[in-house]
Amino acid sequence: MDIPAEFLRRLAGAAAAQTLPRFRGAGAVANKLEGGFDPVTEADREAEQALRQLIRAEYPGHGIIGEEFGPENIDSSFLWVVDPIDGTRSFISGIPLWGTLVGLTADGRAVAGMMAQPFTRELFYASAGQAWYEASGVTRRIATSGKTALSEATLCTTTPAMFTENGRAAYDRVEKSVRMARYGTDCYAYAMLAAGHVDLVVETGLQPYDIIALIPIIAAAGGTVTDWNGGPAERGGDIVAAATAELHAAALAVLGAAG
Repeated sequence: MDIPAEFLRRLAGAAAAQTLPRFRGAGAVANKLEGGFDPVTEADREAEQALRQLIRAEYPGHGIIGEEFGPENIDSSFLWVVDPIDGTRSFISGIPLWGTLVGLTADGRAVAGMMAQPFTRELFYASAGQAWYEASGVTRRIATSGKTALSEATLCTTTPAMFTENGRAAYDRVEKSVRMARYGTDCYAYAMLAAGHVDLVVETGLQPYDIIALIPIIAAAGGTVTDWNGGPAERGGDIVAAATAELHAAALAVLGAAG
């Protein structure tokens, strides 16, 4: 099922109306995790409500799963998966490496998605089987870098601290194999991969709403994204996204190598 770009722009605009006025503001931050820190803001909640309202109006038979307000109508074959602010830690730190993620699955497979960054006025999305970038009134197709060798790749992860025990050792092997690594990018890293600026993203502990919107964008741009076993990425967990199938296979081999 293809989603018109016009509707994706409306979703991006509705979320931006709630997030952007609160970015670098003095809004309250709540903690959702006992014994740790999992922040949520008023912007998260208000943006998700705005997105849900638009989706219900446009596609009343579809289901919705959101990070802040849970599932509704989940027996539908079509499920919208919403993360109003992916990168809330960046958001509350005033760093514009966050975004609004909205994806659509059909019978469990990610078929449409967008990542919007309203502060930089950027929109990345998949439509009609192609990946697109919009900014400053210009719309253009995007594609991955085409890199195939780990030794030439730029790697992103949100933080190496997200990996534990064997997972950290596996990640470290990949980082030692690449040309350069950058941290702290959340969903923006996957958008940069689709646009050809980053070649590889390796992460762990992702929820479905962290990745589903990004899968169609990366695939339409020519990239590959799966879990660390090469299975579907829609369930989240351990994720590898790469510019090419060859680079993806090389990363999986290193991740699975004996320590």
